[in-house]
Amino acid sequence: MDIEQIEKDIQQLSIPQTLAHFAHLFPGQVAFSSSLGHEDQVLTDLIARHDVPVNIFTIDTGRLFAETYELIQITEARYDKRIEVLFPDAPQVEALVKENGINCFYQSVELRKKCCHVRKVVPLRRALQNVKVWVTGLRAEQSENRTDMKAVQWDSTYNVIKYNPLLNWQMDEVLKYIDEYTVPYNPLHDKGFLSIGCAACTRAVLPGENVRAGRWWWEDSKKECGLHEAPIDFQI
Repeated sequence: MDIEQIEKDIQQLSIPQTLAHFAHLFPGQVAFSSSLGHEDQVLTDLIARHDVPVNIFTIDTGRLFAETYELIQITEARYDKRIEVLFPDAPQVEALVKENGINCFYQSVELRKKCCHVRKVVPLRRALQNVKVWVTGLRAEQSENRTDMKAVQWDSTYNVIKYNPLLNWQMDEVLKYIDEYTVPYNPLHDKGFLSIGCAACTRAVLPGENVRAGRWWWEDSKKECGLHEAPIDFQI
């Protein structure tokens, strides 16, 4: 795949135009993974507002906040567009819990990553099996691990083109868009939950803390779950 040529082709295109370009190149094989965060809601609005044929999916880990489930329903009603919900493999979750306990992720970084692998990474692999372009809502300022990312890059883990259209957006730009187009968003954001994942693994961020400080706050490690880095192949 000639990523440099793709970068040239989309250089002067807007985000909706770029999404439409990918959808034209790869009909039915462009998918946006939404975690229902601020950025993801902006992209959902752009896709729906411009009627771009991009599939939207999210992963239900089984441990999400009630507000997140409510937002899925509100978003579908607002845009008259179904969000595909993927679930982890039940036998794998049962095996993980049977061996390590229901809240094993608090015990060690390894077990937390194992839980993320079962509940997030495995379903993502399934979602991307027949996909050519994976669209994400990643922004560079969210994490130091994301500052080296490019808007368009080849993801060798999943063998897809990865498109991060909001990579260089600042948070105030995201909030301005949400306000301008009255985009629905998770009410937990207004309570200090800046990055929202599983309920058991997310807390509100304190003043002066990093945007992802509320994720896996008990760890002194990189704040990633494995979706956007080379995942570890755990034996379940």
